[in-house]
Formats: sequence, structure tokens, C-alpha cells
Amino acid sequence: MILKLSFLTILLNISLFAVSVVMTKEPIKLDEQIVASKLKVQNVPSVNKACEPIGLNDIKNEIYVATHYINKNTIICKKDIKRFQDETIIFSFGGLQIEKKGKIIYENNEFIRFKNLDGTVEQIYKDGRLK
Repeated sequence: MILKLSFLTILLNISLFAVSVVMTKEPIKLDEQIVASKLKVQNVPSVNKACEPIGLNDIKNEIYVATHYINKNTIICKKDIKRFQDETIIFSFGGLQIEKKGKIIYENNEFIRFKNLDGTVEQIYKDGRLK
């Protein structure tokens, strides 16, 4: 009888020491937006020291993107995601406007040099030519 009661108390205490974390239902690609439909909340007994778990409410309130590829059934940590920043550049050539995703590196009177999201560097002259 004592053995049964001690076993029952151990089972009940296991759920008390569990940590509530957010896990992925399906894989998430690099720079893909984190949406609540691809996530689930689950209790786990322990979490790695390097991982600081994020709550589901935080993800619902802010727009986050993945910093790397995240596998299925992986715990989402704060280091795995970052806040979304819209990085678009609009070039205006008179009546023509070109919108590209990237970040301006250098600009002068002749050309604009920018870095694309994939890491390549492009240069567009202000008169519209590429080279």
C-alpha cells in the first residue's frame, strides 16, 4: 500500500515540476514568419540551460521570423527567432518605381549598392542601368 501511494505521489509531482514550452508542429524555414497555427504548447520535464523558452502569447502579440531552419517537434527558444523588420528598398526612376528586398550598403550621386536577403550584393546606377 505504501509503495502504491509513493508511486502515485511521484506521478503527481512530475507534472508539478514540468515546464510549459512552445513546440513546432511542422518544420519552419529560414526567415519564415512564425504563426500560432504551426505551434503547440507542451509540458516537458526540463529544458536545456542555453534555451530560454518563449510563450505563445508573445508570438501572438508580435511578428517573429525564424533565424534558422527549425525541425518538427523542436522547442522554440528566444535565440531561434527575431522580430520582423521590413527591409525593402524603393528605387524611383521618374515614372518607374522598383521595389527590392534588401539593405542599402552604400549610396552616392552615381549609384546605390545594396545587399539582397540571400547575401549577394547588387549595384544599380541612378540613371537606371545595371552596369
